[in-house]
Amino acid sequence: MIAFPNCKINLGLHITAKRQDGYHDIETVFYPITWKDVIEVISDDGNREMSIVNDKTSNFEFQTSGLKIKGDAKGNLCVKAYNLLKKDFPSLPPVKMHLHKVIPMGAGLGGGSADGAFMLKLLNDKFQLGLSKDQLIHYALQLGSDCPFFIINEACFAKGRGEILEPVALDLSVYSFVIINPGVHINTGWAFQQLSPRQPAKSIKEIISQPILVWKDELKNDFEDAVFKTHPLIAEIKQQLYDAGALYSSMTGSGSTVFGIFKKSKTPGLSFSEGYTVKKI
Repeated sequence: MIAFPNCKINLGLHITAKRQDGYHDIETVFYPITWKDVIEVISDDGNREMSIVNDKTSNFEFQTSGLKIKGDAKGNLCVKAYNLLKKDFPSLPPVKMHLHKVIPMGAGLGGGSADGAFMLKLLNDKFQLGLSKDQLIHYALQLGSDCPFFIINEACFAKGRGEILEPVALDLSVYSFVIINPGVHINTGWAFQQLSPRQPAKSIKEIISQPILVWKDELKNDFEDAVFKTHPLIAEIKQQLYDAGALYSSMTGSGSTVFGIFKKSKTPGLSFSEGYTVKKI
């Protein structure tokens, strides 16, 4: 069985409070974007121990292709999703898993979170585990703060750590998107340290209900000031998108990806230095 995990962008992002558990409270709107990875799961009918991830409690094979994924495979959210379900469903059979990575990593697009959430859904469907959407969201939150969004996978106003989700009526399908990743890694922990949490004067939920032409002046990502100061080239990308006619442009997440929203008839042809990834949707 195959699934196609898509990424997301943040429409506005406010850091509203530092929590006692060490996390931060945020508010944002997650919006799904059709830039996709590929995951596949097949049953290992040979019932053989093929633990590439060196996890003696798991009976499966995990392979990747596409963009190179750093780190131990045991930390991959697809692997963690399988192990999480295996604890509660011991009869979950041995499988072979493959991840073809297309979405840039550490880029504010949530690609890894999407892979983990979609793996939960894929395993639930393939092996008829009978998990409801709420149960899948519960498992997804154990993988990461923004994983629950990909279970719902429609425009949502998010609060708390990002796990308190409220679907919103927002359809941007009449527009096109240009998404640019300059290949710069932004450490999320560092990015949070640069901010002083505060309550916004106007909620993002209210701002996105207004015409898109208002967003440029009101819809802000709190991470931009610190990231732009340290990495001016990311600020330059945003300005280039506005210069090319974007109705709205912003960094997504803690960066370094920047997106622009355009009228479909005015999607620009932009060129950037080698090492940049540009996706038009």
